[in-house]
Amino acid sequence: MAKISAATPYRILLSRPPTSHLTRRLASASARHSFSTSPRRLQPSNVGNVGLAEKDTIIGDQAPEPLTIEGIKARRAKAGKLVAPTASYSDSDMFKSPQSYDKPKARRWDHLLSQESLSREPCVLKQAAKYLKKPGLISLGGGLPSASNFPIDSLSMRVPTPPHFAEAEVASTGQDVRIGKYDVRDGRNGGVYDLAIALNYGQSVGAAQLLRWVTEHTELVHGPPPYADWRCALTVGSTGALEQALRMLCDRARGDAVLTEEYTFSTALETAAPLGVRVFGVPTDGEGLRADGLDEVLATWDEKERGGARRPRVLYTVPSGQNPTGATQGAQRRRDIYEVCSRHDVFILEDEPYYFLQMQPYGGGGASNVVPPPETPEAFLRSLIPSLLSMDTDGRVLRMDSFSKVVVPGSRLGWITASEQVVERYIRHAEVASQGPSGISQVLLYKLVDEAWGHEGYLRWLMHLRLEYTRRRDAILAACERYLPRDLVSWVPPAAGMFLWLQVDHTQHPQASAKSILEIEDDIFASCIDKGVLAIRGSWFRAEQDVAPSGLFFRTTFAAASEDDMARAIERFGAAVRESFGR
Repeated sequence: MAKISAATPYRILLSRPPTSHLTRRLASASARHSFSTSPRRLQPSNVGNVGLAEKDTIIGDQAPEPLTIEGIKARRAKAGKLVAPTASYSDSDMFKSPQSYDKPKARRWDHLLSQESLSREPCVLKQAAKYLKKPGLISLGGGLPSASNFPIDSLSMRVPTPPHFAEAEVASTGQDVRIGKYDVRDGRNGGVYDLAIALNYGQSVGAAQLLRWVTEHTELVHGPPPYADWRCALTVGSTGALEQALRMLCDRARGDAVLTEEYTFSTALETAAPLGVRVFGVPTDGEGLRADGLDEVLATWDEKERGGARRPRVLYTVPSGQNPTGATQGAQRRRDIYEVCSRHDVFILEDEPYYFLQMQPYGGGGASNVVPPPETPEAFLRSLIPSLLSMDTDGRVLRMDSFSKVVVPGSRLGWITASEQVVERYIRHAEVASQGPSGISQVLLYKLVDEAWGHEGYLRWLMHLRLEYTRRRDAILAACERYLPRDLVSWVPPAAGMFLWLQVDHTQHPQASAKSILEIEDDIFASCIDKGVLAIRGSWFRAEQDVAPSGLFFRTTFAAASEDDMARAIERFGAAVRESFGR
């Protein structure tokens, strides 16, 4: 395993202790933060057998101003070409700006980690990487195949040139991106990341080339996070990241449980169930999870009434465009939720696949002309609702991001951001599970978002998606206003995401006293299928399947169908509701 390096600024000093620019801040830190400067038995370790807290990462002399798009370009120019050969180790500290460190360190979460997570040790074979820095060493140790035996010599793809993102424009204005096997060796096609590297084994944290972009992107969007020792790690998508996070923080033997919205992502429920982790719902409203409801659930928790489940110490939430309800937590709602979690010492899993699909305000009548859309990447970033990560002074948030909803879901590629301790435990798990994301996915995404587009181009792509999803949302809302019986069906126009949550007033059903909500839901669902429309039953998303649903809901999506098809589908749904209600 090789060590990442660059012309001068990107390098790792393996033998030096950490500098004191963080520890100088510890004396004045709040008493509710618990800091540790001494090693424990399970020290955070990287794959080169070097403790994450036992090294200093140098990125060269940097300006103290907050990170900007132009600032990234200047920093990279000063740093020189990134050199990260096959399976080289990297972490976010190599790429963070200086202002990231002028803050207290995160709390430690030893009391939350599961026995499974605490028992994980670094992979012994990867510890041999520490010897590769010896000059002249010939390695017969690593089981990395020779790139000469890889049967793929090159790949090419045609991608949009910002800001010309329309599919019809790509043929005339798009750019061809080529990836060769030995681009780094031969200095071609950017000379930073090639197939010889991408197709071989890599580190579980992800390739340095893409990790650099993700770390910079995280700073641009979130400010950076308000504690010093935050890290990013690439993932195989948010579902895989969630599974690992639940196994790290929840223990069947302890009777651990998780809180989430009362209607939540069904796959999250299916992920938790085999782990023996019970899930309990928190009341919601049009703005998503209610902070007062969360506080009440935690303050009044009774283990006997909850079947022996301990008071939950983990909250799983989708703050933006929540699946299935489409609800988006406002800035104050997020601050209130964070305050409740801080007071009750609850760790937050912030799942944000739809964060960048925040849309224009809906003005009614199928139009969104209330305010003009952002015209620059900087204005776009300012328009985004602050994330829980950006409020996280404790390091109690593990944020999950994904390329699935904003680039391509088939990449199975995303990233987490959390404290050093939490990310280190995540990497230990990934080393013996997925071993990190696909090299092909990483090199394709790197070539797109970094080399072809850069940060500005990627943000302009997100601005394009914002308007695309706004148009689609407006189309389905216009159809609802036209075809649905407003005295029976209600909805909140979604501010983000791709889902519209329709509530049907079951109390007006002629058989409301004789039929349950589930029976009425089943009638409407069957009628929908007969009429040629699929709307997903709301009961499938209940966090607590053994508790009667609080209402009658259906989830619809405006992500893929054409505007004409959406209108026909909503018309058919309206007909199914009227038929069930005898109208």
